[in-house]
Amino acid sequence: MGQILVEKNLGGIEGLCEIIPALHGDNRGYFMETYSQRDMEEAGLNITFVQDNQSMSVKGVLRGLHYQINYPQTKLVRVIKGAVYDVAVDLRPDSPTYGKHYGQILTEENRKQFLIPRGFAHGFLVLSETAEFCYKCDDFYHPNDEGGMAWNDPELGIKWPGVEGTYSGSASAEGYTFEGSPLIMSEKDQKWNKGPEALKNEQQI
Repeated sequence: MGQILVEKNLGGIEGLCEIIPALHGDNRGYFMETYSQRDMEEAGLNITFVQDNQSMSVKGVLRGLHYQINYPQTKLVRVIKGAVYDVAVDLRPDSPTYGKHYGQILTEENRKQFLIPRGFAHGFLVLSETAEFCYKCDDFYHPNDEGGMAWNDPELGIKWPGVEGTYSGSASAEGYTFEGSPLIMSEKDQKWNKGPEALKNEQQI
């Protein structure tokens, strides 16, 4: 496990992990292993990833909160350019921390990777001018399998850095700002209007 540092059960939530690869640098630049199955297994993380995804977003974009309904995915997320505030919400029905969230800042400088197990909702807010976001998944993308929940639901109590606004009973971004500019969200993400208890009652995950 010499190439990674692992902190498990972030925020007291079982399964959430922070992983930081070792950086080898000199006056030429640096090198690091961004993923090693051997090191992961030595850390007790036995996951087979099958797909890599990458996105770019501009400052003030909030994506989420998303989860998969029938084909849940473990995700290993990181930022290769810029900075984001990344959030995971425990939606495992039998978990003692159901509905609890954990958020942390991921940047190209801190090299932190966030391991999010199956059964979590996930989202992020872009803090820098642009951000390039990469993540591994342990299942393939399945069309029409995405669910979501309201990013601003008071039941969650997520404190998105730099975001100002008042909850009006929906996930609409109207009236919300990030550092003084309108918050940017997809139309779809503004329609997820359920909180964790409503989702649990409907047994959607």
